[in-house]
This record gives sequence, C-alpha cells and structure tokens, in this order.
Amino acid sequence: MVFAILDARTLGLVGGVLLLLGAASIVVQVLRRRTDLGLDPGIIENLHRRVRAWLILFSGLAAAFLIGKTATVVLFGLIAFWALREFITLTPTRPGDHRTLFWVFFLITPLQFVLVGMGWQELFSVLIPVYAFLLIPARIAISGDYKRFLERTAKIQCGLLICVYCLSHAPALLVLRPNSLPAATTASSEAAASAEASGGTDAAAAEAKPAGPAVESEGDPYRNTRLLFFFVLMVQLSDVAQYLWAQVPSKHLIAPSISAARTWEGLLGGTASAMLVGGALWWATPFQGVWWWMAAVMSGVVSLMGFAGGITMSAIKRDRGVKDYGTLVEGHGGVLDRIDSLCFAAPVFFHCTRMWLGN
Repeated sequence: MVFAILDARTLGLVGGVLLLLGAASIVVQVLRRRTDLGLDPGIIENLHRRVRAWLILFSGLAAAFLIGKTATVVLFGLIAFWALREFITLTPTRPGDHRTLFWVFFLITPLQFVLVGMGWQELFSVLIPVYAFLLIPARIAISGDYKRFLERTAKIQCGLLICVYCLSHAPALLVLRPNSLPAATTASSEAAASAEASGGTDAAAAEAKPAGPAVESEGDPYRNTRLLFFFVLMVQLSDVAQYLWAQVPSKHLIAPSISAARTWEGLLGGTASAMLVGGALWWATPFQGVWWWMAAVMSGVVSLMGFAGGITMSAIKRDRGVKDYGTLVEGHGGVLDRIDSLCFAAPVFFHCTRMWLGN
C-alpha cells in the first residue's frame, strides 16, 4: 500500500494538532505586531520559532503517515543522518577518522533504520551499542593515528548513540507487536483456565482476580501510529511548557553555567502540564479502561527525559563554545537543536511502553 487511509481517530488526532498549530501560528503573528501590549518580545519570538518548527515537524510526520510505515522510518532516518552530521562537524576530525566516519554514516546509520523498519528488535537493539561501538575504536586504531584517540573515539560513539540509536526508537514504536493481552492478563487467563479444568469454585475465584492492564486489541492497525504521534507531541509540548513555566518571576536555575532557561519551576510545571494533557489524550494511546492514567505517567517520563536531553546537549554546546548545532533553518538552529529532547526520550518511552504492554 503506497498511501494509507488513516482511521477517524488517528485523523482526528493528527488533524486536530495541525489545526491548533495553525491557529497558534496566527495568534503569535498577531502578538508579534502588537508591541503595544507590553509583552516580552524575546518570549514571543521564541514561541514563533517553536510553532514554526512544530508545523514543519508535524506536517512532515503527517505526510509520512499517509504514505506508510516505510516513509515514516525513512523520514526519521534522514533526520538522524543530518543530526549526526551536525554533531560530528561540531569538533574537528583527523584524517584517521574519515574512513571510520564513512562506515558510520553510510553503513551503520542506514542499517539501523532498515532493521527498525523490518521489526528486527533483537538486532537493532544491539547493532550500535555492541557491534558499532567495537568497530569504531578498532577502525581508528588501524589507521595508525593515536593522537587524542580516546577523545575522538568517544565523540563518534556519543554522536552515534544519541543521534542514531536513541532516535531510531521513535519509529520503532511502529513495529511494536500488538498484544491484546499483556503478561499479567495472560497469566490470569491461564490461571482461570487451569482452575476451571480442576473444577469447583476455583474457576470462579480465578475469574474474580483483577486482570492486567487493558490495551487495544491487535485489530487496530493504527494503534502504533497514534502512539508515535502521541510520543512526539508530548515531547514537544513538554519542551515548550517547560520554557513557559521558566518565565515565572521567582525562578531557580538548575545549572546556571549551562543554561539560563532551565529552571526547577520550568521542569516541575512543564512535567505537570504534560501529564495533564497526556492524561486527557489517553484515547490516543494503547492504555485503555481504568489504566488511562498510564498515559499521564508516560507523559511525565517523556517530559523528564526530554529535559535531560536538552540540558545534556546544551552542555556539549557550551563545551564547544557554540550557540546552535547548525543553521539548516534560519532562526531555528540545526536539526539537533530541535530533536535533542526526542533523542533522550525515545528509548525510554519505547522500552517502558513495550514492558507495560507485554510485547
């Protein structure tokens, strides 16, 4: 299937977000012109850049969804490739690294996303942290250049881990195998069947035991599509919510030497805001029934990991003495400046969701 027709619930989620972003863009444009309102122009300009970046990201994601799973995986692969390029070019490389970087960019990176698209979780989970991490230092050593060997090796490994391996867990959400009965529910059902076979009141007692988390059945082909969109939405929402909460007058900076925009008020307020919105969007996730609150919990986890990604990548920029990782889009910095939160949150969200759903 070249073009996929999304179901009403998925179209409602994606279309609703795009409409809200369109409305937000208009509102911000009006606020930029109304200088008489006394609003901080720096905050308004920051919101303008964020909304534009959101429109580009979510429009591209929506288009990829319509084309199909392969297009979505390719989209994330291209983003990862460009982000890794920005990371590597942030610091100078030596001639002895060039052949190693060739293998990293043109073999390991595309292979990681091929494995993701094929759903080979056992392989894409170990390709980079095992095989690539062993290949990189060995290949650099073969070049015969030992100067700053550990620094050069660590830089390439760190970039590959964050930009490619971590980000690849976002499209990997599309290949989570549907499982209508998580481990806890399956165990309960098996116990009930065993008790029924033995006869008597044991069967009734087994049936009375609480079941595990209720999730959508495997009859919903767009469950994972909504899950991926929900994840990206929560990361971006928590990011802007943390920024807005950080503007409160009595702010307490977390790491002043690294970021003047990261405050405890922003972290706590942004996480709480993301949890409220995530809980309200439980219908877009596999967490159903009385377990709807897990959508809020997962949104809180995403917010915390997104914060960790943002402040970590800010520390790297401060170390290198740069403001942005790149200038792909004027006024928006580089790709890595836009997806640093996604990179850190993706593997944690993927594995927490996978364990919860019993896949």
